[in-house]
Amino acid sequence: MTRMPAIFFGHGSPMNALGGPYAEAWRALGLPKPRAVLMVSAHWETEGVAATAMEAPRTIHDFYGFPEPLYAMRYAAPGAPALAARVAELLAPDILMQDQSWGLDHGTWSVLMHAFPGADVPVVQLSLDMRRDARAHFALAQKLAPLRDEGVLIAGSGDVVHNLRLMTRTPDAAPLAWATRWHDAAKAAIVAGDVEALIAPRGEDAALSIPTAEHYLPLLYVLAQRTAHDRVSFFTDAIDLGSISMLGVRLDAA
Repeated sequence: MTRMPAIFFGHGSPMNALGGPYAEAWRALGLPKPRAVLMVSAHWETEGVAATAMEAPRTIHDFYGFPEPLYAMRYAAPGAPALAARVAELLAPDILMQDQSWGLDHGTWSVLMHAFPGADVPVVQLSLDMRRDARAHFALAQKLAPLRDEGVLIAGSGDVVHNLRLMTRTPDAAPLAWATRWHDAAKAAIVAGDVEALIAPRGEDAALSIPTAEHYLPLLYVLAQRTAHDRVSFFTDAIDLGSISMLGVRLDAA
């Protein structure tokens, strides 16, 4: 079986689900059809690690104050309880909770509805255990590596820069200088394979860009899958609203 890519989506605003340049880029990815997707979204934070293990995960509209058409959207991809069980095997002795209540939040469905518009690829979400630091998340993610050779697309969804407090609320806002510097520094570290710079970001630019960890950590789950034979590409590369990075990162086996 061909080794699957691993991919990080800078998902930005839920409004991107309705269309626009990022939705077009997600549709143009041309990803091979996987047996299933294992998605780590910024929007599922837990104590302990959990995976959705139901047959039919619900579509979660976990946002407020957006246009009604966004709330009418449904992404009816099936679940994959067998994949959730396989993830539990790989993460042992860590305990993986088999969740029956969460579903697919907008970090997942807003991008997958464009990457796999037929909703015919099973999806499992893996939660972010917020008791762990970045290094522990990276180590946990490395245990998932065998899945790429089992037909599973490992994906993350968040933002390399995500500061809502300093966001400029105009669509054509210029990127803030510190956001641009960290966005570019993260790109350079990804290309260079400088894992340490990404696990333990330093300096004021990084502190402003990552005021909380949840949107950044999904990137580490993808980068933890990288091998010496992977080529790296960026399929989206911009900063919205001054302080929201839309960087998309893809790993493909060379």
